[in-house]
Amino acid sequence: MKIHADARIPFPRALVFATYRDRLADLVPYLANVRSIDVKSRRDDGPRTHLLNVWHGGGEIPAAARAFLSESMLSWNDHAVWNESDWSCAWRIETHAFTEAVRCEGRNVFVDAGDATVLQIRGELTIDGAKITGVPRLLAGTVSRTVEDVLAKKIPPNLVQTADGVRRFLEAGKG
Repeated sequence: MKIHADARIPFPRALVFATYRDRLADLVPYLANVRSIDVKSRRDDGPRTHLLNVWHGGGEIPAAARAFLSESMLSWNDHAVWNESDWSCAWRIETHAFTEAVRCEGRNVFVDAGDATVLQIRGELTIDGAKITGVPRLLAGTVSRTVEDVLAKKIPPNLVQTADGVRRFLEAGKG
């Protein structure tokens, strides 16, 4: 399933790009669905920066509901290669739950729009229901489509919410 979202951030491209790449953990107070982001590794290689961030979701999930969800269901690894020479970020999400069944990857492009930056988010999400333990083989396709549909409706708004968090972070003079 395709992931597609665009966001307009009223700040210069270099500042928006650097904020996303270098200050992601500082954005948590501006992200309602995120409890924390841990930078696990960073390697700078010329115009490219390789990052591994671990996201911990569930910020607005009530504590009572969170008790029924394991930490692995609310966390994921974000593998990203930031390329300053073409203002892009290639990313791959590795879920902590159902890792073998979920493939999610894509590319973000930061476009200079004069007085603003347009973030173009493009990706793809694939769920293989046959690789989810406990799902009968006959239902694997249905489960895959259902989970993809649910996630495809939630992921783009969350990506746009992150862009809004960057905007609010920069408007607060944190950049």
